[in-house]
Amino acid sequence: MASNRHLGRIVALQTLYEQEFRVSCGDENFEIDEVLQRNIHRYHDTIDDQSFIVKLVHGVLKEQDKLDAILQPVAPEWPIDQIARMDRIVLRLGLYELLHEPSVPPKVVINEAVELAKAFGGENSSKFVNGVLGTVLRKNELEEQPEVTEKA
Repeated sequence: MASNRHLGRIVALQTLYEQEFRVSCGDENFEIDEVLQRNIHRYHDTIDDQSFIVKLVHGVLKEQDKLDAILQPVAPEWPIDQIARMDRIVLRLGLYELLHEPSVPPKVVINEAVELAKAFGGENSSKFVNGVLGTVLRKNELEEQPEVTEKA
């Protein structure tokens, strides 16, 4: 199942990358579900949990503005539109999973994002992705801790 999910994340990444690239080029004929089904079909013998991929792709696209708003303050020297396309998409995927896939341990999500960045990003992508997602995780953990009140 774990390696199956890893491949699923790769398919989601490829789909989201193609979507962003084609939309930025003004492709008016782009249909996300066509591309998603084509990419899933390539690996249909290997991927059991196709719904995981569909959920990731549609979830990232639906939540993209919210994800970007969370990511931007964590990397303020890099406006979201100036982050390399692949890194930006890996960050969105990882953050989406951190926020919406509670069954996946956060360290696994970050490790998977780092592996995607190593495989598909630039030379320093994995360090950047690890730093940004790690910061978001620590920030969320601090916000979730109950306040400690001092006794007099």
